[in-house]
Amino acid sequence: MTTLARSASLSWRGPMVGPGMVLASMVAQNVGATLAKQMFPVVGAFGVTGLRVFLAAMILLAMRTPWRRPLSREILPNVLLYGCMLGLMNLLIYQAFARLPIGIAIGIEVLGPLSIVLAGSRRALDLLWFTAAATGLLLLLPLRVDNGLDPVGLAFAAGAATCWALYIVFGKRVAATLGADAVAWGMVAAASINLPLAVTFAGASLLQPWILLSGLGIALLTSVLPCMLEMEAMRRLPSHVFGILLSGAPAIAALAGFVVLGETLSAVQWLAIVAIVSASCGSAVCAARIRQA
Repeated sequence: MTTLARSASLSWRGPMVGPGMVLASMVAQNVGATLAKQMFPVVGAFGVTGLRVFLAAMILLAMRTPWRRPLSREILPNVLLYGCMLGLMNLLIYQAFARLPIGIAIGIEVLGPLSIVLAGSRRALDLLWFTAAATGLLLLLPLRVDNGLDPVGLAFAAGAATCWALYIVFGKRVAATLGADAVAWGMVAAASINLPLAVTFAGASLLQPWILLSGLGIALLTSVLPCMLEMEAMRRLPSHVFGILLSGAPAIAALAGFVVLGETLSAVQWLAIVAIVSASCGSAVCAARIRQA
């Protein structure tokens, strides 16, 4: 092995590779989301969601060829439920994006996986993380008429949070058996939900060459690339470290919304996001300590 090749191999296995992959995944997802939001005036949120999920499914099928390992009758219901939750999560969060700043929508959505962690804990310290998450949520809710947040958008974000929690539950049931093939099958099921809505609401406008090309780029950024990066990152990182890194998603989403779309948040809204990020990070740390005890 040459010196250059050896150096490249070592750098690929370096301690910062895993965290760098998680960061790159979150940046790709949120940049892709901001680009998708710019297409809403042309094909609508339903159109963008259906197009990107369909294209992502086609790419993942081509990459994984999961049909080479047929699904058993026992696992098929869980695969369908996993895919349905994936499809509904995408559908609802993009409807939230259409009505809310992306950072706020993601901030509410991450409460779904956070609730899974907190629901299974009995430690007193987790009450602190629950309080932080609840405080962040209360700061975002439309308790004042002048806070400028669409209640319908908040409801869609809450629905996406619920679907994300169920997506994790059903995902765990299929991941051990199918591995990465579960993502491909799940995306196919998600496309079966989103594509008919896209055709109904956007129609022939989805076939414009620039729309198809944009949809392909968004599918790569929001689904395919993050999936590949996160699978590699999970091989290199302990699960609690992976969870801590992902807890920064709302802040990255808010920054992406500001840079690409010019979406600004008030000081109170930033405080809410910080509270939710802190709750996610803290719960991941506590979960790791429980496993190590």
